[in-house]
Amino acid sequence: MLRLTTALLAMAAVASTGNEPAPAAQQIVAFKQRTSGPIGIMTTSAGSPIELKDASSTLNSNLIFNEYFMDSLTHIVRERIPERLVHAKAGGAFGYFEVTHDITNICKAKLFTKIGKKTPVAARFSPAVVERGGTDTSRDARGFAIKFYTEDGNFDIVGFNTPMYSYKDPLLFSAFVRAQKRNPATNLLDGNTLWDFLTLHPESLHIFLLVFGDRGIPDGYRHMPGFGIHTYQVVNECGEKHFVRFHFIPDAGIKNLNSKRAQKISGIDPDYATRDLYNAIGKGKFPSWSVSIQILTLDDVKNAKFDVFDVTKVLPQDEFPLKPLGRLVLNKNPTNYFAEIEQLAYSPANLVPGILGGPDKVFEARRLAYRDAQYYRLGANFNKISVNCPIQNHVLAYNRDGRPPVKDNGKDTPNYYPNTFNGPVPYKDENRVDLIEIYQDDPNNFDQARELYMNEMTKGERSRLVENILYSLGGVIEELQDRAVKLFTIIHPDLGYRISQGLKVNRTSYYRDDE
Repeated sequence: MLRLTTALLAMAAVASTGNEPAPAAQQIVAFKQRTSGPIGIMTTSAGSPIELKDASSTLNSNLIFNEYFMDSLTHIVRERIPERLVHAKAGGAFGYFEVTHDITNICKAKLFTKIGKKTPVAARFSPAVVERGGTDTSRDARGFAIKFYTEDGNFDIVGFNTPMYSYKDPLLFSAFVRAQKRNPATNLLDGNTLWDFLTLHPESLHIFLLVFGDRGIPDGYRHMPGFGIHTYQVVNECGEKHFVRFHFIPDAGIKNLNSKRAQKISGIDPDYATRDLYNAIGKGKFPSWSVSIQILTLDDVKNAKFDVFDVTKVLPQDEFPLKPLGRLVLNKNPTNYFAEIEQLAYSPANLVPGILGGPDKVFEARRLAYRDAQYYRLGANFNKISVNCPIQNHVLAYNRDGRPPVKDNGKDTPNYYPNTFNGPVPYKDENRVDLIEIYQDDPNNFDQARELYMNEMTKGERSRLVENILYSLGGVIEELQDRAVKLFTIIHPDLGYRISQGLKVNRTSYYRDDE
């Protein structure tokens, strides 16, 4: 076992080109090379210098008087914070967003004010279901989250690598997560619970056609697209309303892994995507994405033949073509993963003037859920953690105290509003616009799922989709299989037939299209 572990580490340490050491494997070596010797005298967390004997041995001495021992032992059992419920494992980096095309006619947000303007960003990419110690090459949807540090505060796009989401009613969130997590009795992942949810809520099959298809396992984060999934309301300086969906397309091209290669990589390097991102940036091969938006007017919204705010659906590009907006570039690795990536706290509620968010119920629910999750994981002052601090404007909030960090805690300024003692005051927007209110009907996206299957997948992609569905569906109870076949038949008779026949003979090779 030791030999195998050593071999795997050695394989991961070598870059794909020749035998050049990869930056991720050389990080600690690089630190030594840029320092001339020990960087200083080690101390306790209280700053007291540690004497050599205290750091060398505790044998035949009083443990409680050895402050280095006491300090380190009592700290290490408190080093873990609650794991994210979903998107627990992740890679991330920093960089900038640059405006390449003017959209000030529809949106007054300061990050879009002029062509060439650059805004600092923090990005986090994550498999949705796997735990923090899981693999980067699981068949799963991925999170694609970007934090823009703007002059008006932080703006977060908490998106996915799919252009649609799983459900329309946020009431289903808890059930959706639990159905994909471990069985509470066996502590094992259970296909029965997943397929029970999917067949009870068939609007989720649209996104799962991508999850079970070729795009279900991205070939690293650099080749993964991103989508805002919501239709955001934006306003210009005159208060005129428009609506947009965000798209991030990797300039290096979209690339994915097939199941066999993904399984092989998982056995060698479960941190494949995280390592690839770190190494690319470390070598100066900065990943980038072209950012585009789909734009709708208020009349488009009113006259659309479907709910354009339904996150389980896409906006057809022949009706609402992509308009170029900018470029996202990641050019800096985290200096400390825990401080800068694990503590990154995203929330759809982080909006700025000019961007009002989505009027749909899923967006509304996420505004609460993400904030509440950060309170649980990081405490009420999570926005005072350095990586979450707005870095281009001065925060003047009335919040005080709570679990650290509190930083200057508002110093000596008044801690309530309104007041007569010169505390901060709100600004007035003469053209204030509120988020529109919408009516949403019951979910039904079979037409878009059918379009995806027949017109957006090649024959080979459809065959691999069937194969991957059968791999997951083949082990569940017959009742769920029958329900799934009926729903796949509604999507398209060809898909339902091939799934049905594959389940009957428990073989997929007979039902593959020839390229």
